[in-house]
Amino acid sequence: MTDLKVFRLGLDGQDVELRGSTMSLEVELQRRVESSMEAMLGIRFVASEYPTGPWHRGRIDSLGLDENGTPVVIEYKKGSDHGVVTQAVSYLSWLKSSRHEFKALVQEKLGAEAAESIDWRNPRVVCIAADFFRHDRTAIYLMGQRIDLVRYRIFDDGLLSLLLVESAPGVAVAAGPRAAVERAGDALEAAPSSAEAIVAEPPAPLRALYEELCGALTKSGDVEVEAKLHYVAFRRMRNLACALFRPASQTIVVYLRVDPESVALEEGFTRDVRGIGHLGTGDLEVRIRSVADLERAAPLIQRAFDAA
Repeated sequence: MTDLKVFRLGLDGQDVELRGSTMSLEVELQRRVESSMEAMLGIRFVASEYPTGPWHRGRIDSLGLDENGTPVVIEYKKGSDHGVVTQAVSYLSWLKSSRHEFKALVQEKLGAEAAESIDWRNPRVVCIAADFFRHDRTAIYLMGQRIDLVRYRIFDDGLLSLLLVESAPGVAVAAGPRAAVERAGDALEAAPSSAEAIVAEPPAPLRALYEELCGALTKSGDVEVEAKLHYVAFRRMRNLACALFRPASQTIVVYLRVDPESVALEEGFTRDVRGIGHLGTGDLEVRIRSVADLERAAPLIQRAFDAA
C-alpha cells in the first residue's frame, strides 16, 4: 500500500482520519526539507538553488551527499508534474560532468573528509512531489539512473509525511583501479581491527549465512540492497543496516540504526560504535557467525526496520 493514511484518536475514543494537503508554495516544501534533510532523507545538505551554468541553463533545487557518500540531486514539486522526473534526471548530466565543482562544494560545506569519500559510481535523483503519474513511475526503471520518488503530505499541527513510492536502482559504474586501491586503504584505516581484511562481498563460507541475513533484512519487500565499495547497504529512504565481511574470522559484521543505549550489550556479539570509525552507517554493531547469532539478532533487526 503506497497511500499513507494518518489518524488521530478523538476524545470519544474513535480514530478520525486526518486529511492531507499540499504546500501552498513550492519553496515552503523545499526549505522545510533542506532544514532537516539528514533526519528526513539521510542526505547531508550541500547547496540550494544551485545554477548549472550557461550551457545547461538550469537551477538545481537542492544538492546533497547521502550517508553512503553518493551525490544527490533533489527536486521538488508542490503538486503533480510530468516534468519533475525528466528535469531532475537532466541535472545528472551536469553533476557527472562537474565533479570537481561538486567536490569543492562538498569540501566547503561538509569538510575535506566528506569531499574525499564521494562515491561517483551511481549518483542519485530524489523527486519529492504531491504525487507522480503512472507513466513516470514506470519510466524511471528504464532510464538507467538511480531515482527515488517520494510523495509528501501536510497535515494539521505542522505534520509532514514523506513516503517512498518508487525506487529505481540505476546502474553502478565501476570505480577505476586507482580509486579502488585508495578506497581499500581508507577502509583498512577506518576498520576497528586493521589486521583483518574487510570485503564487500560474501566469501564462499559465508554466502549461505549472508542469504539468511539478506532474507531477514528484506522480508518486508520494500528494502533496496545496494552494494557499495566496502559494504552492502540495506535501505528504504535511509539506510537501516550495513553489512561487511571478515573472512579471517568467518564473521558478518552488521551495523544497525539502533540506539546502543537501549540494548543490553553482549561481549563479542553487540557493541556501541558511536564515536568509533567504521564503514557504513549505524551505531550498533552486531557480529553474526552462525544462524543462531542471526536468530539472536532478529529483534534488533526488527527495531532497525521500525526506526528506518
